[in-house]
Amino acid sequence: MSDGQDTGRGAAEMDPVQVSVMANRLDGIVREMTNTLLRAARSAVISSARDFSCCIVTGDNRLLASAEGLPVHIFGCHVQTENMCRYHEGDIREGDAYLDNDPYGGNTHPADHTFMVPVFFEGEHLFTTVAKCHMADIGNSIPSSYFARATDVYHEGALVFPGVRIQRDFRNEASVERMCRSRIRVPDQWYGDYLAGLGSARIAERRLKAFCEKYGGKTVKAFIEAWFDYSERRMADSIARLPKASLVNRGRSDPLEGIVDDGLELTVKVDIDPAEGRIHVDLRDNPPCVDCGLNTSRSAATSAVVGAIFNSLDNDIPRNAGSFRRLGFDYADNSVVAAPVFPHSCSTATTNVAERLVNITQSAFAQLGDGFGLSEGGTGLGTGMAVLSGRDDRRGNAAYVNRMMLSTNGGPASPQADGWVNYAIPVIAGLMYRDSVEIDELKHPFRITELGLVTDSAGAGRRRGAPAQTISYTPTGNPVTVVIPCDGQYAPPRGVVGGRDGTPGSTHLVSANGEAEKLPNVVTVQLQKGQTIRGRDSSGGGYGDPLTREPERVLKDVLEGWESPEKARDVYGVVFTGAIDDDSLAVDPAATEARRAELAAVAAE
Repeated sequence: MSDGQDTGRGAAEMDPVQVSVMANRLDGIVREMTNTLLRAARSAVISSARDFSCCIVTGDNRLLASAEGLPVHIFGCHVQTENMCRYHEGDIREGDAYLDNDPYGGNTHPADHTFMVPVFFEGEHLFTTVAKCHMADIGNSIPSSYFARATDVYHEGALVFPGVRIQRDFRNEASVERMCRSRIRVPDQWYGDYLAGLGSARIAERRLKAFCEKYGGKTVKAFIEAWFDYSERRMADSIARLPKASLVNRGRSDPLEGIVDDGLELTVKVDIDPAEGRIHVDLRDNPPCVDCGLNTSRSAATSAVVGAIFNSLDNDIPRNAGSFRRLGFDYADNSVVAAPVFPHSCSTATTNVAERLVNITQSAFAQLGDGFGLSEGGTGLGTGMAVLSGRDDRRGNAAYVNRMMLSTNGGPASPQADGWVNYAIPVIAGLMYRDSVEIDELKHPFRITELGLVTDSAGAGRRRGAPAQTISYTPTGNPVTVVIPCDGQYAPPRGVVGGRDGTPGSTHLVSANGEAEKLPNVVTVQLQKGQTIRGRDSSGGGYGDPLTREPERVLKDVLEGWESPEKARDVYGVVFTGAIDDDSLAVDPAATEARRAELAAVAAE
């Protein structure tokens, strides 16, 4: 096909090679959006940690392309664009841009500012480009975009923009900027991130216009339908290879002292119909809304479950509206899971409960037997992922607010692979970046005194969960306010199919004389110079019987310092000769065989 020509062929007639080329071109545009945001943003949470996602939605509000977008971010973007069209019906035109962070109107939680730009070709609204960014500060009543103890949206205090127009004829609506600058603690940082998000969406607008000019409008429309149809077929085929089953799995979030003292029991029911190639999820058996920030928006809760389902299927199924056709959901009314009722707060909707929903869903698939599902991954925004704020005495006492991403929880084991060390939390699943210690120390008045992996913390299994990480830091001058909204410090991440559980996290405040005080899982600390905050993240659960793990893998784990020789002997049944210090450590095959037989006999009793 020559440039600019339009064959007008229908979706069923499109050349599969051309469909693949066009689909990859769209993913390339999303990646360019991503690189724009990463390089242009000011806050560490966006420019270092990459807590943002980009995607392309069709003009009729179907998710089309998301590349490496975080599952918790992108699976609800089509609802936001749908609301944008509804709010501004008949008044959306080229040169517009919109801002949405309303958790009751399709967004995840108020911290995720979503920039939407409608893209027109030959006078028709064909696409909307979407850049969703977690802002370091959003005007909350505390210096954090996570507020687990917020009793309602008024206590939370965030500025909320339900599909508000921020540009007309490519010019900023100055009133929105004035509102944010008057309320947000770091206005210049916010404005830099605002421009980066908007610029990312505008870059995609230009690239999509060129895309349409190259192929023509009719071919682009035919491609969209062909790509959705292909994605649906791939999804149906993957589901068809699962056993027919009705799965029920439960888990519990951490307590929130004085509000949810026993935590929240969460339930996910999954019906798999391989003959129809469909999966139906029932989320109705969950607690009513609670008077704190733990309620999950529909977007966040659905994204968590959908992400876990994709984790349990073929790993190359396109994530778009076509594959989503094969998924169905039932929701309750007035529920902490996917059905918040105003004014209940959804401040931590993308983390605490959502993380548990990922774990509960993906480990439910392990009930199908060995080879299915995953174990549970480590959960919680702990000490290394806290929101830090204060005044920097090195820069004229200028205010700062930023969320770090310096340590991460251990990833879950799968039937094929050990857990990822760079997992972060279940809703991220390795797609964010870990900060640079040196850059964080340059940007903020604190010093990292410890960062490392915790030996013997991982959930053992044929495939091992990733180990926990530990971190400590201390102010270099003025006090630092540390806000930790952590889950994952009570029940350990569970192993599956005979795998062992991981280990939970913890937080300690260490005084200048070295005395350590254990802190609650959700806590705000005014950290003084001389004090240190020390945190340990949770680790991933194991998959399969540890006694079936290849001895060579156990040896490597011991040499790396992830497991001790004692755990190798007592849990994995692997016995060594030699020593680590002189590089002579080696597996003793005969002793290992005997030890494993001994442990298996004990387990069978």
